[in-house]
Amino acid sequence: MERIRIVSLKGLSRRQETIVREGQMEAARVWSECRDMHLKARQEHTPWPGRNEYHKATRGGRFALHSQSVQQVFRAFDAAVESTWENRRAGRKEMRYPYKDKRFFPLMWPAQAMGLEEKRIVLPMGRGRPSLVFPRPQWLTGKAACKVVWNGVHNELHISLEEAGAEPVGIGATEKHATVDLGQIHLAAVVTNGGEALVVSGRGIRSLKRLHSKQLGEIQKKRSRCTKGSRRWRKLGRTRARLTLRHERRVRDLRHKGTRQVVDFCKERGVEALFVGDPDGVRRKNSGRHHNQRMSQWEYGKDISYLEQKSEKDRIVCFTGDERGTSSRCPVCGHRHKPKGRNWRCKACGFVGHRDIVGAVNMHPIAYGQVVPFPKRITYHRPGSLRRCSSPDTGLPQVNSGSCLAQSRNQAPQREVPLRVPSGNRPQTASIS
Repeated sequence: MERIRIVSLKGLSRRQETIVREGQMEAARVWSECRDMHLKARQEHTPWPGRNEYHKATRGGRFALHSQSVQQVFRAFDAAVESTWENRRAGRKEMRYPYKDKRFFPLMWPAQAMGLEEKRIVLPMGRGRPSLVFPRPQWLTGKAACKVVWNGVHNELHISLEEAGAEPVGIGATEKHATVDLGQIHLAAVVTNGGEALVVSGRGIRSLKRLHSKQLGEIQKKRSRCTKGSRRWRKLGRTRARLTLRHERRVRDLRHKGTRQVVDFCKERGVEALFVGDPDGVRRKNSGRHHNQRMSQWEYGKDISYLEQKSEKDRIVCFTGDERGTSSRCPVCGHRHKPKGRNWRCKACGFVGHRDIVGAVNMHPIAYGQVVPFPKRITYHRPGSLRRCSSPDTGLPQVNSGSCLAQSRNQAPQREVPLRVPSGNRPQTASIS
């Protein structure tokens, strides 16, 4: 199983930044060369080039890169062409083959090209050119494939680690299984065939996305008043990139914690198979610009991917399928209607239950052919706290409850001010905060 570890390259020397930047431009030239070859073959209706043709066209020291870095680029291009062809074959004709001119492209090295020393990682840039040297993290015990990626603010080193995952059991041999209903307000609703249920809140991620949208709107409003290319225009662009990077880190952290709670819940109860409903198609319905924006920001594909990776590591079979109609059918009498609010109320039999749990319960007959009763007890979890205080290693006082601003107001020194009293009386004082 592949696992990606991210190492920040913030604080590189100017010389190393220049090497990385020039290398990324050379990698973009390799991509453009492959793009031109593929486009020419399509226009002339000749056989499309493959990896052998790309290798012959890019070898011989034409590019200022390590030979295996060049190979990684044209392999990535060939994989992009193959993926587009499969999508178009499946009916998604709007998918286009690679056509854009790239100015930069990530630098990539396979595992055998990485050089490891006691405290350093050495990444070659080709014969006669200086190598990139980065500090070696303690958890890196052997050579691994890696790439240098620009995240909008600074470069990052993405290291791909191969972890030995346990072999999961087959779906047909499972006695304990569960289903997951993904959502936006609630990240996941889990129901096992033993009558246990878990709801992981997604309101934290939703609030972060709403805050980020507001921040982007404010920055764009200020940027629209600036001259394109001016110093303030570029400064606002850097601010937007920093806010976006921080937003992505926070959302990724909550998403990992939420999916980890789902897998741990299943592991503690001996679940051997996990069905995740695929909500594909919810974005096709036009429900107004506000709701459409929320739907477009819902990254359910990442939720499915994280659940699959974590389940594989814990020997749980994870598979997806269609969930159409599961949220609109009563689990008791089968009556169908569109629910409103977070509680599902059946107009035929009077059943009342959690809306997302109803969807997860109705997935059991679809995935396993088994009808399970509605859970009597539901466990509610939050994926993590939205920390709005200083971290313990900053040297600043840590706030345990409330925001830093509210805590500072509560701890503000009191001062005495005289009260206005009628003339002739002795003035009194009162303390206010």
